[in-house]
Order: sequence, then C-alpha cells, then structure tokens
Amino acid sequence: MLAAERPDDAVLSEEAADDHRRLSARRVWIVDPLDGTREYGEDGRSDWAVHVALWVDGDLATAAVALPALDEVLLTEPAPMVPAAHGGPVRIAVSRTRPPAAAEAVAAALGGELVPMGSAGYKALAVVRGEVDAYVHAGGMYQWDSAAPVAVARAAGLATSRLDGAPLVYNAEALALPDLVVCRPELAPRILAAVRAAG
Repeated sequence: MLAAERPDDAVLSEEAADDHRRLSARRVWIVDPLDGTREYGEDGRSDWAVHVALWVDGDLATAAVALPALDEVLLTEPAPMVPAAHGGPVRIAVSRTRPPAAAEAVAAALGGELVPMGSAGYKALAVVRGEVDAYVHAGGMYQWDSAAPVAVARAAGLATSRLDGAPLVYNAEALALPDLVVCRPELAPRILAAVRAAG
C-alpha cells in the first residue's frame, strides 16, 4: 500500500530487506507489523503491538501504535494525555524474559518495582497509558522496535533517550538501536543518574 500510495517514500521494516535508498530519502516509513510475536501467539495476552512511524528530514514526524487486543490506537496527533502520577513506588516496565541489569539498578536506586511486560511497543505505551512510570531497556533492539512508540511518547510529553542520555536517532545506517529510556519527565534525571552510577 505504501508503495502504491507513496512511491517516492522509503520503507524500513522488520519484515523486509534493508533498502539503503532510505539513507538519502526525505521521507521514510519505519514499520514493525507485529511487535511481540511471542505474546501474540499466547492466548489471552494483550501486550503486543503494531508500529507505523514516519521519519521526515531527520526526525520522527508522526506515528501510530495499535494495541489490537485492546482495540486501541495511540497517535502523535492528537497526542494522548498521560494520567497523573500514581504516588506509589516507581513502576518500571521490563522484559518478561530478560530484565536488564540497568533496570534493576534503577529500581534499586529509586525504591521502585519491576513490572514484566511483553513487546517493546506495549512497554513504551504502558508509560503513556499510566500503567507504569518508566521503561528502561538494554541489550538489543532495532529502530522499528521503538520508532513509533517513541514518537507517541514524545508527543505525550514523556522523556525519551538512550541509556546514556543521548537522543534516539532514527533512519541511521546501523539498524540496531539497542537501548532506551521512556519515562515521566520528572523521573528522567534520577533514572539516567542511576544508570550512570551502575556503570
């Protein structure tokens, strides 16, 4: 459909070979058709997502993340409203199977708790939806895993960065974008300080 409707645009997708023409394109769609394959295949799970982001002239311009099992789509426009802070311990979304040491260090430093969840997109949107306060990831990820969720989180006013505080850069030549933080903005300095302290 993108090829038919937007023939001059490039596409970067988990399900296709990397087309290096994207590196000189003005507009690049970054797509993950099914984020959370394991969760999708388990009966009764809702923590999987579909990601579509549009990168234009150097940055993410617009995006949508669908949570089909919840019949919900979150967009950059209109941006979602993040619920008020819940007032309890900081809740940190982590992988169900591989919680990273960085997240454990953040939880220890902030007196927080780890909340295991499925797909990367779902975890990022769990911050947007107020289910958790932060998502801390290390240890492997690609641009399509986070582009659309990060765009929606930014639009909602959340803080997004690499673990070292550097910006997340999309449509880079290297497909890997192995770590990220998505969190309530007031938590970002403490989370990044905890990651630095943990080395």
